[in-house]
Amino acid sequence: MGAMKLAAAQFAPVPGDIEANVRTIAGLVREAGGAGAQVVVFAELSLTGYDTALIRERPGLTLAEDDPRLEPVRDACRDAGTAAVVNGPVRGGGSLPGLATLVIGPDGATLARYDKRHLYHGDEQDTFTAGTADGRFTLDGVRFALATCYDNRFPELAERAAADGCAVYLASSMLEADNDSFETVYPVRARDFGLFVALGNALGPSEVGDGGGRSGVWGPDGGRLADAGPEKPCFVLAEVG
Repeated sequence: MGAMKLAAAQFAPVPGDIEANVRTIAGLVREAGGAGAQVVVFAELSLTGYDTALIRERPGLTLAEDDPRLEPVRDACRDAGTAAVVNGPVRGGGSLPGLATLVIGPDGATLARYDKRHLYHGDEQDTFTAGTADGRFTLDGVRFALATCYDNRFPELAERAAADGCAVYLASSMLEADNDSFETVYPVRARDFGLFVALGNALGPSEVGDGGGRSGVWGPDGGRLADAGPEKPCFVLAEVG
């Protein structure tokens, strides 16, 4: 595997405003791409904000995989030559949307989709259809795994990723500042399975509390390689490989 620069981004999504969130994501993709990032990972429900009640009340917040509202992100990926890992409610095979990660490649096409397998609580279970398959994609010779927030409490996902030849594990999450996952989940998955683990987290208010930021990357020894801190919208870079 060759070296690759990866960016972990954070911002405060505007609840229910896909267009505003897409503009912010596209801007961060362009900035990160300009700094050399080949992949940029964002938080859980970065496209809509984490508000399951709003998603249930407003069917228009559910996207299609080829949704035209994502075109600014696709344009940014093409312009920057960078892949973006974004998350939101996306129509799928079930009666409810998937809580889905879409990987938009450097050419603007959808490279992969992953639907969260472990829905966290009743509100998520009432809003989304749980996924049944692991998420994978390969870019520039590097194999990636995808997981979403509560998924990361289940070590078998990271274990399967390592066994499947993945080197980098991308976690789109919505974590409050005092969530113990920063210490007891992400570095442990990295160390136990020899993976680079990249967290995209949110800032700002949400249905489950204020996002704690601290997006970043852990190395295969469990040590922090990059930490965006708890306050400002930004991205941080780390070399993986």
